[in-house]
Amino acid sequence: MDTKGIDQLLTQMNAAAAIAGGNSEAAPAEGAANFADALKGAIDQVNNAQQTSDKLAQDFQLGKPDANVQDVMISLQKASISFQTMVQVRNKLVAAYQDVMNMQV
Repeated sequence: MDTKGIDQLLTQMNAAAAIAGGNSEAAPAEGAANFADALKGAIDQVNNAQQTSDKLAQDFQLGKPDANVQDVMISLQKASISFQTMVQVRNKLVAAYQDVMNMQV
């Protein structure tokens, strides 16, 4: 996965934590990515990896000469790992949301 998007996400989360802590000077930088855009980009990357692995697997099943089993297996593993990572990030986001919603103001 692209670490640039993850770095931008971490920068935004740190800025939001600083603002929540009362440090309003730590606003996000002008060039910082929007959280929704970073999340959508990550989901799009996972989707592209899955589509690519499905296409390679289909080509291999059809017996196309340029498809080999090594590329298919590597592609399937990459898609699986990226999907599992996305699920874990989603779980962390849901847990964080629940923690925020359970806070007493």
